[in-house]
Amino acid sequence: EDVSPNRIVPAAFRRQTVAYQTAEQAGTIVIDTGAHFLYLVEGNGQALRYGVGVGRIGFGWKGTVHVGNMAEWPGWTPPPQMITREAARGNILPAHMDGGPDNPLGARALYLYGPGGDTGYRIHGTSQPWTIGLDVSSGCIRLNNDDVTDLYSRVQVGAKVIVM
Repeated sequence: EDVSPNRIVPAAFRRQTVAYQTAEQAGTIVIDTGAHFLYLVEGNGQALRYGVGVGRIGFGWKGTVHVGNMAEWPGWTPPPQMITREAARGNILPAHMDGGPDNPLGARALYLYGPGGDTGYRIHGTSQPWTIGLDVSSGCIRLNNDDVTDLYSRVQVGAKVIVM
């Protein structure tokens, strides 16, 4: 599960405009977890494609949700089950960490909501950009900080998010 900070992320995971045929409306986010890409539908057969890190084995999920909230340099409060799980591995997590460059949520966060409210999952930046393109998270979708800042500037609360 540990990834070397010296890992070079393949060029395919750099942000780029790509051909993308879909019936989804412009502004919709589609996340292909198997390919490690997030698509922001632009319409006219195009999308912005970003490389992402996704949930590791046992932590992935699929479904349709929406952006319920957005934050710049968000604070991070790990859920109790994560604190317990990581403690068993010898990693002590803080009860809360203020936003900043070392925060696991990175520069921006899009909070994902379903019918029952906050899912606990986020699309967020990362303080570990070398993990883009891998199955590494506890279910969140992570982008490098430049990409999540770009995505954040293009998305609004209420945007549809499809995780497949």
